[in-house]
Amino acid sequence: MSDERRRGPRGPHGPGRMGGEKAKDFKGSMKKIIRYMGKYRYRFLMMLVFALAGTIFNIVGPKILGKATTELFNGLVQKISGTGGIDFGRITEILLFTMGLYVCSSVFSFIQGYLMTGISNDMTYSLRKDISKKINRLPLKYYESRTTGEILSRVTNDVDTMQSSVNQSFTQLITSVTTLIGVFVMMLSINVWMTLAALLILPLSMGIIGVVMGRSQKFFRGQQKYLGEVNGQIEEVYGGHNIVKVFNKEEDVIAEFERVNQELYNSAWKSQFFSGTMMPVMQFIGNLGYVVVAILGGFMVIKNAIEVGDIQSFFQYIRNFTQPIQQIAQVANMLQSAAAASERVFEFLEEEEEDQTAEHPASIDELKGNVEFDHVQFGYDPEQVIIHDFSAQVKDGQKIAIVGPTGAGKTTMVKLLMRYYDVNQGSIRVDGHDVREFNRGELREMFGMVLQDTWLFSGTIMENIRYGRLDATDEEVIAAAKAAHVHKFIMQQPGGYQMVLNEETNNISQGQKQLLTIARAILADNRILILDEATSSVDTRTETRIQKAMDTLMKGRTSFVIAHRLSTIRDADLILVMKDGDIIEQGNHEELMERGGFYAELYNSQFEVTVQPCA
Repeated sequence: MSDERRRGPRGPHGPGRMGGEKAKDFKGSMKKIIRYMGKYRYRFLMMLVFALAGTIFNIVGPKILGKATTELFNGLVQKISGTGGIDFGRITEILLFTMGLYVCSSVFSFIQGYLMTGISNDMTYSLRKDISKKINRLPLKYYESRTTGEILSRVTNDVDTMQSSVNQSFTQLITSVTTLIGVFVMMLSINVWMTLAALLILPLSMGIIGVVMGRSQKFFRGQQKYLGEVNGQIEEVYGGHNIVKVFNKEEDVIAEFERVNQELYNSAWKSQFFSGTMMPVMQFIGNLGYVVVAILGGFMVIKNAIEVGDIQSFFQYIRNFTQPIQQIAQVANMLQSAAAASERVFEFLEEEEEDQTAEHPASIDELKGNVEFDHVQFGYDPEQVIIHDFSAQVKDGQKIAIVGPTGAGKTTMVKLLMRYYDVNQGSIRVDGHDVREFNRGELREMFGMVLQDTWLFSGTIMENIRYGRLDATDEEVIAAAKAAHVHKFIMQQPGGYQMVLNEETNNISQGQKQLLTIARAILADNRILILDEATSSVDTRTETRIQKAMDTLMKGRTSFVIAHRLSTIRDADLILVMKDGDIIEQGNHEELMERGGFYAELYNSQFEVTVQPCA
C-alpha cells in the first residue's frame, strides 16, 4: 500500500482529518436534516399531534389516580372514626377512567411511533437514492482521491446512524419536552412550594447535560470518521488479498488495521462512555429531588396543606419530571451522533459535480468520427502539467495507435477525450465541435471502451455482455460473443450464457473476463472505439484471433488503440509516439521505422534476443 493510502483517504479539505475534531457546524447539520425532512411535513405534523395527545393523556393520569388514593384514604379514616366507609364505586369509576386515559395514550403513542418509523425509513431510502444519483454525477477525480470503503461508509454506516438517531431522537424530544412542560403545570396545580423544591435539580441537570454534550461531540465525529477508514482499509486489503500474500505483508496489514481500529475503539469507547454516564448521574440527581419532596410533602400533610393522594401524584410527577430531563440528555447524545453522520452524508451530496449538460448542446446524430487535438495542455494538478502541447488530427474511420513508455500520458489523453477531465488549455474537437459543447452523457454514447482493467458485475454472462446495449436480443448477444471468440468458452460453462458470475467474478480467468468485455464492446457498436491494452490478458494465439475480430469491428470506425505490444498496431493508419506528455513522432509503422527514431528503438527492443556465449 502507498503512503497516501496508509494515511487514509483525502477529503475536500486536504488529508483525512483526525476524528478528534468537533462537527464543523452542528446547527447547520440539524437544519439540513430538518430541511431534508420537509417533504414529509404533513406526516410529521400528524406524528406531532399524536405524540402530544398521547403524552398529555399520560400526564393527566397520575393526578386522577391520586384522587382514588385520597378517596381510599378518606374512606379508611371515616371507617376508623365510625362516620362512614370506603366508596368503592367511586374508586372503581376513577380507576376505569384512568385506565381509559392510559389506553388512549398507548394507542396514540403506537401511531406516532408507526408514523415516525415510516418517516425515518423513507428519509434514508431517499438519501440512498440521492447518493446513488450523486455517484454518477461526481467527477472521476473524486474517486481517484478516496478509498472505496470511505465512500461506502457514507452510504451505509452514516445513513444508518442518521436513521436510528432521527427515528428515536425526534419523537423522544417531542414527548420529553411535552412531558416536562405538562408535568410542571400539573405539579404547580398541586403545590407551588413542592414544585419550587423540585426545580432545584434543574440547574444541576442542565449543567451536566451541557458538559457532556460539549465533550462527547468530538468523539461521536471521530467514531464515524474512523469507521469509514476501517471500512476503507478492509475493502482495500480484501480486494488485493493475493498481492498481500505474495509480498508477505500480512503483518504490516494487520498492524495498520490495528492502528486504525484502535483509533475507532478509543473514539467509540469515549463517546459511549459519556453517553452511558448521563443516565445514572441524572437518576442520582432525581433521587435527591425525591428526598427533598418527601420531607416537604410529609410536613405539609401534617399541616393539612395538601391531601395524601396529592403526595402520591406528586411523587409520580417528580419521577416523570426527572425522566424527561434524562431522556433529553440521551436525545442530545443521539442528535450529536446524527449531526456527525449527517455532516459526512451532506458533505458528499454537496460535492462539486460535473457539468452534465451544455448551454446549447451540439447533436451527436450526424457525427462521423473526425477528431482533432489542438495544442492540448493538461495536468491533474494545474501546477504540475503532464500534457504540454498535444496536437493531432484523426480522420473518420482511421485506426490510431498511441504508444510510448509508462507515464507518457497515453491513458490521460483518453480520459480527456471522454471528458472525465477537461483540458487546461487548447481544445479537443469531434467533427469541428469542441467536446465541451456536448452533453457529457451524449458525448460518451459515441465511445466504446475496452480497458486493461476489466469490469464485470455479479450476474449472468448474458447480462454482462448485454450491458453494452440493454435492448439487444439474445441472438445479437450470442453473435457478439462469437465475434469475440468467446462463444465456445461460454458453452463449456455450466448453464452456458446463464452462468452466474460471482461477486468478485473470480470464477473465470482474467483472460476470459477480457474476452467478455470485448464482446460487450462489439455489441455496443459505437462510432469511436478506445482500446486500452485490450488484449493484454490473453495468450498470443487468442490475441491473434481477437485481433482479426477487432479489425472487423474497427472497419469504418475511428479507433484509438493504446498498446505496449507494438506488433499489434503495425497496420495502424497513424501511430502517435508520446513521451513526457508530448507527441515526439507520428506516422505509420513503415515511416517511423525508416526514421530510426524513438519508435524504432521501442519496436526493436521488444524483439531483441540476447545470445549467450557457449561455455
